[in-house]
Amino acid sequence: MSDAVTGTTFLVTDKAKEYILEVMEENKIPEEYYLKISAKTGEHEGFAYQLGFDREQSNGDTLFEFGNIKISVDGKSLFYLMDAELDYKNDSSGKGFTFNNPNKSPHSHSSCGCSI
Repeated sequence: MSDAVTGTTFLVTDKAKEYILEVMEENKIPEEYYLKISAKTGEHEGFAYQLGFDREQSNGDTLFEFGNIKISVDGKSLFYLMDAELDYKNDSSGKGFTFNNPNKSPHSHSSCGCSI
């Protein structure tokens, strides 16, 4: 499920991969673009995640490749995203990306409902 680089594990489920490709196709985002993910501490001891497409990697970013999907994570966020999993849900509670993150506080929620 994951192609980890430099010993760091970051997982992307098949549902998330499918949705990323769907968004890229619908918005005519070129294949050479990266999905940039950043994470920072948020309210209630959890994390706030930001996702967006960019054609350039910043210095210090780590690149993950999952087939023709490229994900770029900045160095600071990588610390928070180690062993995390990006998933996509579409059910009665709503739709969007969720992060299953073992690095979160026991008092925080495990999903973000992020969309791109």
